[in-house]
Amino acid sequence: MSVTIKSAREIELMRESGRLLAIVHDELGKAIRPGISTKDIDEMGEKLIRSFGCVPNFLNYQGYPASICVSVNNEVVHGIPRRDRILQEGDIVSLDAGLIYKGYHSDAARTHAVGKISPEAEKLIKVTKQSFFEGIKMAKAGQHLFDISNAIDAYVTSFGYGIVRDLVGHGIGTKLHEEPQIPNFRQRRRGPRLQAGMTLAVEPMINMGTGDVEWLDDDWTVVTADGAYSAHYENTILITDSEPEILTIIK
Repeated sequence: MSVTIKSAREIELMRESGRLLAIVHDELGKAIRPGISTKDIDEMGEKLIRSFGCVPNFLNYQGYPASICVSVNNEVVHGIPRRDRILQEGDIVSLDAGLIYKGYHSDAARTHAVGKISPEAEKLIKVTKQSFFEGIKMAKAGQHLFDISNAIDAYVTSFGYGIVRDLVGHGIGTKLHEEPQIPNFRQRRRGPRLQAGMTLAVEPMINMGTGDVEWLDDDWTVVTADGAYSAHYENTILITDSEPEILTIIK
């Protein structure tokens, strides 16, 4: 397994890529409301990304037909935006987005409430987000990669939720998906040692029911096998000699 270590110049480019993506997510989050279509969200996201002189890295990636993955309720990830898919009061919607700035990728995801949602859905979103922060407590130089996985697992399973095992986080840099793969569930081994300069996309995908998923006939949209709601939270992070730096949040 070869994990790239970024130079000081590359880290600066990754920081800017992440900063711009954080703005995109912030603006899209403000737009979420009942009555908006998932296609509206995609178009808004692409327009914003291009306004920064950047390229949406999901568009046409392995054939994916949109710039923003918009997944609703029991859709885990990779939902394809549609004009006729209208968000309703009580829905939850996960937005997964990324961009390329001067050759460097960023990747982040957020799950939002659409209007007023149930307490159960609210708790799922909150736990999923917090599981990311529990995981990256272990994301320090000298720790091991799967310490992140084990911390996420320990936190999530304490709530009785299912962790998606078919999809994992990943390294990121000049490619959207680089080594290493980062599971969100417990591993027997500790994995490679983390080093300063590694950039990782850590992304828990958590289901209210079991962790089992299925792919729809569009070959992209991943849904929960039992129809339960799913939430997704992701940031691109930089490993440092002290605390990890989150590149894709508004500072």
